[in-house]
Amino acid sequence: MDFAAARLNMVESQLRPNRVVEEGLVSAFLAIPRERFVPAPLHDAAYSDDDLPIGGGRTLLEPMILGRLLAAAEIGPSDKVLDIGCGSGYGAAIMARLAGQVVGLEENSDLAAQARARLAELGVLHVTIVEGRLTDGHKPGAPYDVIVIEGAVAAVPDAIAGQLAEGGRLLAVVKVGGGVGRGMLMRRVDGVLSRLPLFDAACPILPGFAAAPRFVF
Repeated sequence: MDFAAARLNMVESQLRPNRVVEEGLVSAFLAIPRERFVPAPLHDAAYSDDDLPIGGGRTLLEPMILGRLLAAAEIGPSDKVLDIGCGSGYGAAIMARLAGQVVGLEENSDLAAQARARLAELGVLHVTIVEGRLTDGHKPGAPYDVIVIEGAVAAVPDAIAGQLAEGGRLLAVVKVGGGVGRGMLMRRVDGVLSRLPLFDAACPILPGFAAAPRFVF
């Protein structure tokens, strides 16, 4: 399979038509080989417009969803980014081409090891993979200019929101109940977190981010 051609087709058919047009971000998607971040049997499907299983019950976000979240994040070369649920490291590799520093947080040790290995093999710089519970964020590195949650959440925990710097941007797919999720941009301005819905998005909820069960009498 011609993976370079598949990457170009992904950009032209999935990303650009969905408002992912900033040239630095597009170049990052063209440069990072997505097939290297999925299991070998899925290499030929790496550029499909779908979530792909990467092990441990986890998935790689479909390109359009990741692309739109990162476009809204407006990551710049001086930004410090926290990538929550980094999985096998694909999103972190994309962000590393835009940011000054990326911290990839993963609680599945096998996926964290895969991320470290793939990033090292590809010579991706400015990324540190740390292990810990996703819902806690990574306080030792806070505050962050950008926080990206790579999956759906019922709500953003206060522990994570509190790690966002003043003027920072937090991106996530928020899914309440059984409906379709919404890609959301949250900004901290004067200590207050504003919320802006961006687009409809369907993707799995990350471990620990489901809504707590409600008791009905």
